Amino acid sequence: QVQVVESGGGLVQAGGSLRLSCAASGRAFSTYVMGWFRQTPGKEREFVAGISWSGESTNYGESVKGRFTISRDNVKNTVYLQMNSLKPEDTAVYYCGAHKLAEVSEYVAPNVYEYEYWGQGTQVTVSS
Repeated sequence: QVQVVESGGGLVQAGGSLRLSCAASGRAFSTYVMGWFRQTPGKEREFVAGISWSGESTNYGESVKGRFTISRDNVKNTVYLQMNSLKPEDTAVYYCGAHKLAEVSEYVAPNVYEYEYWGQGTQVTVSS
């Protein structure tokens, strides 16, 4: 089992940058695929980015490709989301999720239902 806590959200102007962090506690962090999702009121949770257990494979939602970068540090048990060129439509609560791998692979889970553990979320607001 793993617990995750997000941080780094805040208010930023359009075109600016933020870096979100997701700190994980518990055993065997490196056996988890990690992902970032976001959600706005009345909408479903949306896939933003995911990263394999090794960090060698990543996947991004279409709306953030080329602007956001996901990375992980398996020594610090932390996943990061670097967000550049932010737009007002990036405004949302951002959630970190963890998916336990059944076997070692470079699989990056893109679906909400695949993640067993979630943090409480961190608010990102981009002003125009």
